[in-house]
Amino acid sequence: MNLLVSATFGYLLGSVPFAVIISRAFRLADPRSFGSGNPGATNVLRSGHKAAALLTLIGDAAKGWLAMFIAARVGAGETAIAAAGLAAFLGHVFPFTLRFRGGKGVATALGVLLGFSGALAAITAGIWLAVLAITRYSSLAALAAAATAPVLTWWLLGKTEITVTVALMCAVLIYRHKNNIRKLLAGSESRIGGKK
Repeated sequence: MNLLVSATFGYLLGSVPFAVIISRAFRLADPRSFGSGNPGATNVLRSGHKAAALLTLIGDAAKGWLAMFIAARVGAGETAIAAAGLAAFLGHVFPFTLRFRGGKGVATALGVLLGFSGALAAITAGIWLAVLAITRYSSLAALAAAATAPVLTWWLLGKTEITVTVALMCAVLIYRHKNNIRKLLAGSESRIGGKK
């Protein structure tokens, strides 16, 4: 029962579309109507409003962490806490509020990693930032972070259940970047700060 309740709560929380809500609050265009069409922080940044993008990033990351935090506070076990985090991520990627067409899950995944371990989240975020700073490809940075996160999880925490949860989450994240992978290989992927 704890597992089902935690997963359901996590999914509902993950389905809150911060990119759309914050864009409306700032009277910006719907992020699904321009750029990549992705309701996430990177696409909100393409609107030129850095504050809105930052708030979206914080909100999306908070969903993953908060789902796990609340599950832990009500006495859920480790498996239920992990399920809450994974469900929050899936809620962001496949939200019922946006007809199951959500974001790619990078920020929410980071929030889930934070729920497992501050060190895990910090190192993964460091990899993302380093790749982004060097290449200015947000998608490549996300892919690099997703590819290394399961290995880091096993190295830092050494728990099979948590490592499998992170691996599943990262597999979905990589799949959601399939179009970006094609563009990267074709040399047509847009860079952060590049010409529109």
